[in-house]
Amino acid sequence: MRFGVALQYVLPHRLLSRLVYRATRWTWRPWKNFLIRTVVKNYRVDMSQAQQTDALAYPSFNAFFTRALKPKARCAPADANAIACPADGRISQLGTIENGRIFQAKGFDFSVAELLGDEAAAAVYKNGNFITVYLSPRDYHRVHMPLAGSLRETVHIPGRIFSVAPSTVVAVPRLFARNERLICHFDGSQNPFAVILVGAMLVSGIETVWGGVEIPPYASAIIHKDYRGRGIRLDRFAELGRFNMGSTVILLLPAGAADMDSSLMAEADVRIGQGIGQLR
Repeated sequence: MRFGVALQYVLPHRLLSRLVYRATRWTWRPWKNFLIRTVVKNYRVDMSQAQQTDALAYPSFNAFFTRALKPKARCAPADANAIACPADGRISQLGTIENGRIFQAKGFDFSVAELLGDEAAAAVYKNGNFITVYLSPRDYHRVHMPLAGSLRETVHIPGRIFSVAPSTVVAVPRLFARNERLICHFDGSQNPFAVILVGAMLVSGIETVWGGVEIPPYASAIIHKDYRGRGIRLDRFAELGRFNMGSTVILLLPAGAADMDSSLMAEADVRIGQGIGQLR
């Protein structure tokens, strides 16, 4: 195991994330401009599609990081039955949920039950499909709906806050089932689906369009919020939420609900609105 990965086991994850949370919201111009310039240069961030193309015009680093795109920078799939990719980024893994288990990396997998924190909820996705999308610091950090759906419940599960960078994903067992995360359960027109927003070291802030800031605060126990009967329905391609700095999104679909695009492979770059499969 590399030293950088091993070090993550002993670092104070939440303390570091709290410090970064404050640092990225500091509006002192020299500081926020330094952070923005560093990320733009090191990650070759393309600002041409941003609503505000001047990176230094943002009042804080977090405002830059969660920037909106121009209205037509992303488009929903033309096919009404297409499943839209929920995030810009790179596919970490995708495929079939094999007997209730999700492939993470060579030698590592984890169960849907531990990811969702609920055996009954996990049973719906046994032998279904999943796609895991990693958002790097250069990417657009808002998450959009893969399908139209009514929000049924959110579940905030406490955990560690390991990095979700590729080097850590291949080294830390059950990574996505160990990190702090927010699970959003939706009822679609034909089937349920789940969108999981996974927190990461230094970048564990998560917001939703219906609830505002969800993480932090960090949880000490599983927190369920029931939204049934409250009329929260989002169209396919609508904004769902955002990461205050980047992380990973996992989409779960039940068995028989969809045919995923067989041309998609791990490590492929994807964009919001890109078709990743078809509803049956």
